[in-house]
Amino acid sequence: MAILEEQRSLCEDLERLEQACADRILEDPKSIRDRLARNHQIAKFVDRFQQQSQRLLTLKTDADGALQKELDSLTTHDPFEEFYRQLGSIKDFHRRYPNEPVENLERAYKRRPAAADLNGATNGTAPDGFMSEIDAMFTGEESNGRFFDLTRNHEEFLNLPGVKRIMYLQYLSVYDRFSNFSRSQKMSEKYFKYLTGLADYLESFLRRTRPLEDPDRMIYGIQESFMKAWEADEVPGWGKHSSDGPTVKTESNGNIEELYCDACQKPFSNKNVYDHHTSSKKHKKAMAAMSSSSTPAATNGSQEKQKADLARLKDRAIAEREWRIVKLTELMKEQREATTTNVERKQSLTERERQMELEALYAESSEAPQQGRNDGSDDEADDDSKIYNPLKLPLAWDGKPIPYWLYKLHGLGVEFPCEICGNFVYMGRRAFDKHFNEHRHIHGLRCLGITNTTLFREITKIDEAQRLWEKLEADKKKQKQQAETVEEMEDAQGNVMPRKVFEDLQKQGLL
Repeated sequence: MAILEEQRSLCEDLERLEQACADRILEDPKSIRDRLARNHQIAKFVDRFQQQSQRLLTLKTDADGALQKELDSLTTHDPFEEFYRQLGSIKDFHRRYPNEPVENLERAYKRRPAAADLNGATNGTAPDGFMSEIDAMFTGEESNGRFFDLTRNHEEFLNLPGVKRIMYLQYLSVYDRFSNFSRSQKMSEKYFKYLTGLADYLESFLRRTRPLEDPDRMIYGIQESFMKAWEADEVPGWGKHSSDGPTVKTESNGNIEELYCDACQKPFSNKNVYDHHTSSKKHKKAMAAMSSSSTPAATNGSQEKQKADLARLKDRAIAEREWRIVKLTELMKEQREATTTNVERKQSLTERERQMELEALYAESSEAPQQGRNDGSDDEADDDSKIYNPLKLPLAWDGKPIPYWLYKLHGLGVEFPCEICGNFVYMGRRAFDKHFNEHRHIHGLRCLGITNTTLFREITKIDEAQRLWEKLEADKKKQKQQAETVEEMEDAQGNVMPRKVFEDLQKQGLL
């Protein structure tokens, strides 16, 4: 292909890529799965746009002079002769390769209609070729990037030396806290492998869930911040003098405090036992051996310095992974909170409800290729028809009916009518108790002439509210009349008081 023709093809490819990205950005996918597929597709288009732009820039720089040579051949020689020469080369190429496919850029980036997507899905290929990638990109526990799947990392955490066994739910809240480990524990090979696996998983999860937020730039920023903190000796727990001499660290693993002896590499859960251990001969011997090994000899100064540098490099590798885990967790704190909530929810389900939830997920994934059978105007009706809710249960935050046991637990099947609210029916005791402070009920009471609404809780009938209000008004009026008809007396000093009080004081001789 001529260089000018290749440049023209690259410019056309760039324009079509730009239009394809604009078309997909204007879309508004409803489900997380469709949104992820769109974002990954746009990210691939952006990567190809950068590659083609770099290729076009390389051709325009004309480092080898081939472009200038081609331009000279068009300007100095007969243009028709050059045209027929290139035409002959094209015909010769197609004569030798008659079945060579031609790349159609218009079809390559154009969004296929719903019918084509459906045919592609039934033939085993997902719409635009990205839905199958999204399905294979996440595990079932991750739910298309909504939750973490740290079960394997949790198992590796439990296999670390000197670590208390904690549940998966508790691990989700402490996996980024590394101050609970002593220095000797961090020097083990298992700990380094565990950190590497956890950091790689979080980085992979960030790339899979945020393809349009430039994950490379975010990860590079984390590495840059670590380098600055390391050079300034500000990495928590990894100061230059943090490892000088033996240390005894108090650990906290799952709200259980633990004492650890670095010299003997042995954990203690009781302080009395630990105090007795520090006075033993075995501990003193281990401390002496540790101090003697840490003191470099004058004759082997260079070797000891080399060992110290290697140890510092290992410290840096471990600290870098810890730093990366903490920063990545801060970036994805919403997914972490959602994972904790999801694990708590699953623990409250029965085995039958878990099985029903899995069946619903399988059914939803099997029905996913059938989306797009109708036009865009019927999408909303199709989404509503997919919800199977024969018991008319309330919908949860995910748009699906809540479990039946939760419906019975909150008493949502019990009706509480309120005549003051216009015979409005409240489902469940919680909604009924809450409505007494809402505008509907307060407005109904004010329409009846009742201003003090705090005394009318649990009253839903209009006649009961009116009779209670009349009684309260009558009592208030009676008290006012009694206060007005009270007979007052005055003592010798001019003090005014009710007659009853005056007589009581007079009987006691206090006047």
